[in-house]
Amino acid sequence: MRPTVSWTPPEDLPPGTTDLEPVADALSAGGVLVLSGAGLSTESGIPDYRGEGGSLSRHTPMTYQEFTADARARRRYWARSHLGWRTFGRARPNAGHRAVAAFGRHGLLSGVITQNVDGLHQAAGSEDTVELHGSLARVVCLSCGAVSPRRELARRLEEANAGFEPVAAGINPDGDADLTDEQVGDFHVVPCALCGGILKPDVVFFGETVPPHRVEHCRRMVREAASLLVLGSSLTVMSGLRFVRQAAQAGKPVLIVNRDPTRGDRHAVARVALPLGTALTAVAGRLGVPVDGRATA
Repeated sequence: MRPTVSWTPPEDLPPGTTDLEPVADALSAGGVLVLSGAGLSTESGIPDYRGEGGSLSRHTPMTYQEFTADARARRRYWARSHLGWRTFGRARPNAGHRAVAAFGRHGLLSGVITQNVDGLHQAAGSEDTVELHGSLARVVCLSCGAVSPRRELARRLEEANAGFEPVAAGINPDGDADLTDEQVGDFHVVPCALCGGILKPDVVFFGETVPPHRVEHCRRMVREAASLLVLGSSLTVMSGLRFVRQAAQAGKPVLIVNRDPTRGDRHAVARVALPLGTALTAVAGRLGVPVDGRATA
């Protein structure tokens, strides 16, 4: 099962706008549920999947089926992910993340659902955040189910692969670094410290399903929200698009901030085609919401 790597927007999609008033109006009314995607983290140095220069133009993510069935695929994944974690783990929240956290502190949000696995919403101070696709900061054993911190695995991999210092061509939204098979070499993968089983990052791979209880929790969040604000997602895959459709079918306003067209545009009141950090900081200023403790009005 290969990931959905592209979506071609039809010519009759409604055009994007630069008018932030609908977003500001929704936030001022309160009860806004945020649904964020990889585009929100690009200003933190983490590329997105499908935007301009997105990683899927050069990189096909590992699928769950490959990871579980092929030891060589797991070696390639962990070599790339181990190297990428050194950069990915140092990423810091950007203006977009900080603005979302500020909206939450001021009682304008009902919650946050993120498709990202980078933990930057929480690092910025957002509470009530549901990580739809999990988190790279955790590792799970496929045999015994034990969950452990990524930093612990990073330490074990460092010890097992002394001198592993290839130069990567880039990093991807899922934390992988771009390495050739020659650079991966005979990288040594370590097993679960408790049972010797296969370790996997606690994220939903392409080809894997989001846990049903998590999906239902997110559906409940949509039901309880007054409106849905999509930030930095193309909504190419159903994982996020289903919540947009749910909100629209329930008559709840859907606002999208994304520079490129999305699969959810037909369901939206408007799509604001502006950089996220700039747009959200400007909205905070209009509402007099201080970001990082500084008044923006």
